[in-house]
Amino acid sequence: MDQFCLDTPHEGFVDITAKVREIVRRSHIGQGICQVFIPHTTAGVTVNENADPDVVADMLAVLDRMVPNLPYRHREGNSPAHVKSSLVGCSISLPVVDDDLLLGTWQGIYFCEFDGPRRRNVWVQVMGS
Repeated sequence: MDQFCLDTPHEGFVDITAKVREIVRRSHIGQGICQVFIPHTTAGVTVNENADPDVVADMLAVLDRMVPNLPYRHREGNSPAHVKSSLVGCSISLPVVDDDLLLGTWQGIYFCEFDGPRRRNVWVQVMGS
């Protein structure tokens, strides 16, 4: 298992494709699976378009509308971040072919920060042969 840290913005999506791709290439796994896991309850990970930055801006706007700041019982004041994290999810699995991630032309991997700024961890495990 490999991991890396990143410093995140207040709220936003950070493209981590290159870092994950580097770990996959170093693993020398010809064929297999890459698991990306985010060990935080107010962050997530997703795959989406990385060509147009408006896509991630739109995603954040929709999540903000889906999860308004209500009078939540959780006293820390970050309940919307917890809900967004559960909606997006904390892990993804990606195919590995010829020592590389098998992603679509416009796809990238995004760390999703919902409660930053923070120093966050990303865990990556590559399995295969």
